[in-house]
Amino acid sequence: MNQDIIAFLLKAKKATYAGKGAEAEPSRPSSHDLQFTEGSLQYIDTYLGEAKFAGEEALWKDGVPFWAMNYAGRVIGEGFSGDFLKEAMSFVSEEHPFRGPPAYTNGDFTYRCSVSGDFHWFSGGEEIRLRDVKIYECVFHGGDVE
Repeated sequence: MNQDIIAFLLKAKKATYAGKGAEAEPSRPSSHDLQFTEGSLQYIDTYLGEAKFAGEEALWKDGVPFWAMNYAGRVIGEGFSGDFLKEAMSFVSEEHPFRGPPAYTNGDFTYRCSVSGDFHWFSGGEEIRLRDVKIYECVFHGGDVE
């Protein structure tokens, strides 16, 4: 995989949802849309819902889509913190450029993310636990598109 693409994706993720970036004009009724563009590359993250949600992140080069990731998740317990999720996701890495790091803890919150596959074809899941009680879960999958 081109390291410039991964570097762009990480920068885009940190500038949008994880970085509490401003939302763009909704592309669909009640959608949340976040966008980042640099040169010929564009990243768009669009999702529906909040406590129960589904969305898609995608990459374009010169207006042509070439990668996408779908995700769906839900809050399943008391005490969920969207700020903690964004904090964990800000540690997205070059080795795992999908959601957040394999593991991250701050105070009573623990985030875990596991992935099968590689950038071109993958699936995975993430969860947040508050004092060992699972309060959030999300599944995701994606890869190259042509």
